[in-house]
Amino acid sequence: MFDKLFQAQQKAQEIKSRLDNISVSAEAEGGKVRVVATANKEIKEIVISDELFAEGDKEQIEDLLLVALNKALAQAENVSQTEMQAATQDMFGGLGGLGNLFNK
Repeated sequence: MFDKLFQAQQKAQEIKSRLDNISVSAEAEGGKVRVVATANKEIKEIVISDELFAEGDKEQIEDLLLVALNKALAQAENVSQTEMQAATQDMFGGLGGLGNLFNK
């Protein structure tokens, strides 16, 4: 049983490492603001177009940043959930007779 728990912990670490290497990106206002994040929800890059800076509307830039950041984080969450669901299915499928442990 402890072996299965150790394997689950190792699998969780593998997933975290894999999520660190998956990038998601999102844009706002037709690409004037672009955000790149990892699937672990770490922001890696923010690109703001020169055109948007030239307009000089601080409030617009802030609003567009919020939109792009939230989109990127939502994508990261979707990827993370998908990876975790796949891992959970693998783990529970691999528990063998452990599911009957409490039915005896």
